[in-house]
Amino acid sequence: MYEEYKNAIVTGAARGIGKSIAQKLAKNGLNVVVSDVLLDEAVSVAEGLAKNFGVKSFAVKTDVSNAEDVANLIKTTVIQWGSVDFLINNAGVTRDNLTVRMSEQEWDMVLDINLKGTFLCSQAAAKEMMKKRFGRIVNIASVSGILGTSGQANYASSKAGVIALTKTFARELGKRNICVNAVAPGFILTEMTEKLSDKVKEEYIANIPLNRAGTPEDIAEVVSFLISPAASYITGTVINVSGGLLI
Repeated sequence: MYEEYKNAIVTGAARGIGKSIAQKLAKNGLNVVVSDVLLDEAVSVAEGLAKNFGVKSFAVKTDVSNAEDVANLIKTTVIQWGSVDFLINNAGVTRDNLTVRMSEQEWDMVLDINLKGTFLCSQAAAKEMMKKRFGRIVNIASVSGILGTSGQANYASSKAGVIALTKTFARELGKRNICVNAVAPGFILTEMTEKLSDKVKEEYIANIPLNRAGTPEDIAEVVSFLISPAASYITGTVINVSGGLLI
């Protein structure tokens, strides 16, 4: 990691992929703000990071679709540590339904959190990063945003939007030495996917050339690379972490 840049925010970090990313960054020596709507779980994760990896960490309850919450997240981080060097936009939800049955509420909620939330957090963090002419933003997209997924018109649209947003921010912020990239996970074993039946899981895995589901750690490794000096000439890129699903 960079010697002079140490402060990271991970949204949706109380569970699943976000938690694994937070743990990987802390293991690499970064201070991590654990942002989530699930405050008690976020606090537990932050305490674990500080105890197990010897870094600074605290939790902030954040609804990423709420501009005031996002402003508070960034402001609190700057007050505590002086800067926001790395932002991982991981917070996201699903509200699946067939397109003809999907309610306006189901559409709005997913787009507000997944896409608007990524925009609000990136915008607020970028303003701080521009002051120091350094920053790394990684957005968690999805292969659904590339392929489309039956029953997930809202989710797939939000993640396609995240990919476009990633490229736009990368173009606008590159001259300030701010790299913006995305990771597009495939079928990843998390609390959410564990609830699926064995039959559904088998159907997903049957379409994956590597013949297995991914893990949150698989995503965390790629995120860690993208914010490292080794990726300093990579921006506006989407890395698919899907076991070959998109071949």
